Amino acid sequence: MKYPLILAACALLALHEARPAPASAAPAPATTPALVHLQHITIRSMGRGDPIVLIPGLASPAAVWDGIAPDLAKTHRVIIVEVNGFGGGDAGGNDQPGLLAGIVADLAGWLAANHIERPAVIGHSMGGLMGMMLMRDHPERVGRLMIVDSLPFFGTIMAPGATVDALRPTAERIRDSIRNATTPSDAPPGMSNTPAGVAQVTAWTRAADRKVVAEAFYEDLTSDLRPDVARLSRPITMLYPVPNPAAEATVRTLYTQAYAAAPHVKMVPIPNSYHFIMLDQPAAFRAAVDDFIAGK
Repeated sequence: MKYPLILAACALLALHEARPAPASAAPAPATTPALVHLQHITIRSMGRGDPIVLIPGLASPAAVWDGIAPDLAKTHRVIIVEVNGFGGGDAGGNDQPGLLAGIVADLAGWLAANHIERPAVIGHSMGGLMGMMLMRDHPERVGRLMIVDSLPFFGTIMAPGATVDALRPTAERIRDSIRNATTPSDAPPGMSNTPAGVAQVTAWTRAADRKVVAEAFYEDLTSDLRPDVARLSRPITMLYPVPNPAAEATVRTLYTQAYAAAPHVKMVPIPNSYHFIMLDQPAAFRAAVDDFIAGK
């Protein structure tokens, strides 16, 4: 497969004609989490110790973190955010405008109510964007942030010199096509480099409420945090995939330039991985998470 930049595949992910289905593809974590249902999100909390917040990406359920969450919960309080509708459950009003802002407000409010200040936050894809929004709007609720394959402005890879206004018509067309779709499809290229990973991402996407996916994708594509990068004052670890050695320089330039204005940023490449790094290279991903939690 010719590499088109990993994040470009995120657009194809949203083009899945997702239809709700039983979310039974992934095993449950070994530790049964406590659940809190809020307007836009469901929070799963397990374990004790210093808090770690995990935020999945577009169409991904809490199960995307099953490879690390139970083990982390042995020594930490693990707080997993799931967008209502992404895990196949009740979507509520998440198909309406203001979804991303509502998610961030729900999470910030829950952290404040539970007296959790400056936790470590890890966000994958769209979850990385929401982590940046949380740090920007509620800096006291983020101690450090790991961004897993995400950009401050998704439109950067859609077209050179793109702006929100220029991309809005395209975002609207994609949103409407997702909403009106009736049949499921497989995961697009670039999500995972293993058959098992592709099958897992496909299952998660098919289980997600397509109307919520449509609204989330639209808001993701029309959110531009580039002017805010310099204000992200907490330490940031940017974890990015390198599908093959020939692509390393290109992806390094993409992410390094995107986060150049951040005051404290560490760039961490993960070789031989696609967008779902945690599925493709679980050992390397866990090692990077351990270093991040330790403040390395």
